Amino acid sequence: MSFGCRLNAYESEVMEGHMRAAGMESTVVINSCAVTAEAERQLRQSIRKLKREQPETRIIVTGCAAQIHPEQYADMPEVDAVVGNEEKLKPETYLALNSQAAEQTPILVNDIMSVTETALHMMDGMGSRTRAFMQVQNGCNHRCTFCIIPYGRGNSRSVPVSQVVSGARQLLEKGFREIVITGVDVSDYGKDLPGTPTLGQLLKSLLEELPELPRLRLSSIDAVEVDEDLKRLFAENERLMPYLHVSLQAGDNLTLKRMKRRHLREDAIRFCEEMRSLRPEMMFGADIIAGFPTETEEMFQKSLDIVDECGLTYLHVFPYSERPGTPAAKMPSVPLAVRKERAARLREKGQARLGAYLTGLVGTSQQVLVEQHGMARNAQFAEFKLSGQAQPGEIIAVVPSHTDGKYLFA
Repeated sequence: MSFGCRLNAYESEVMEGHMRAAGMESTVVINSCAVTAEAERQLRQSIRKLKREQPETRIIVTGCAAQIHPEQYADMPEVDAVVGNEEKLKPETYLALNSQAAEQTPILVNDIMSVTETALHMMDGMGSRTRAFMQVQNGCNHRCTFCIIPYGRGNSRSVPVSQVVSGARQLLEKGFREIVITGVDVSDYGKDLPGTPTLGQLLKSLLEELPELPRLRLSSIDAVEVDEDLKRLFAENERLMPYLHVSLQAGDNLTLKRMKRRHLREDAIRFCEEMRSLRPEMMFGADIIAGFPTETEEMFQKSLDIVDECGLTYLHVFPYSERPGTPAAKMPSVPLAVRKERAARLREKGQARLGAYLTGLVGTSQQVLVEQHGMARNAQFAEFKLSGQAQPGEIIAVVPSHTDGKYLFA
């Protein structure tokens, strides 16, 4: 059971494999999120509900909430073990937990800030055997005022290039056609490794050493940390998919300063313009927070405007939610109803832009990767519903006939 970010969902796939290998039965591992106080409230509620409905089930809590507040969850009578973010991805953790019942709730949580290395983790695309995720980086060295995640994930640490290439080769041998590079702050990749390889150099190595890899994709990016090698790759190598999800968060400079972000709105706009000049078919998505403390209507309008100015197509919108222990939680807050209303306006804006993009693809020829029967994606991540008999793993040309504003049909 996974809560929170996409990375948590991917990691849950790894944990499920370790549980099967350890022979764990009648056990549920809850991979928690701590991004907001509301997330933890829902987590506790779900733990209690699960135990009421399945009293014989053994419950193990892991993830960021468990890492930050291990004793709090160990004190819950419904919880049988608490496991930290570093320990949750190790197979020996599940072997140890499955060996015998403990008289007290075991807490397997280390000091995450002391962790200086990370292992390569590979996930199979949430059930798709054609698209795989590789976690090449973990943790974050930055301290945005709204974010507590560094205290759950630790400082930034990277997987050496050789290990990433070797892991990607294994995935290709298993039949995967697209590999997605992911991490907590993947833009920070390599700064802790000997020789300080950049993210661009990592992707260049993957593309050069694995010519049989049809599609390579980045999960997200911090625009101010994009290196020149990465820019050149996007310009020169069509196997690197022309889609980037940008960690934007806001479109107003004062809000960005109060968030302690490292970019201004002008930086984001300039980045998107530059990348489109290098690769005209490039598309962008972004995370945006609505109703951050002190945000006025005028400041929010700049977040609305930047959707058009950056040409964003896919929006992940979040109404701001206080996280106790962060500097932003002490700032003057925006009423909750206003946050929700602004988030709704942002989502409406995003949906309109997505609909316009999909409408523009109707009647054009598109190369898509069939991920599952009846479902495929093009290079820019648009999702297609297919009526034919194309098999998962095939890369085929299709001409969409129409769209419902969310999917293309072909």
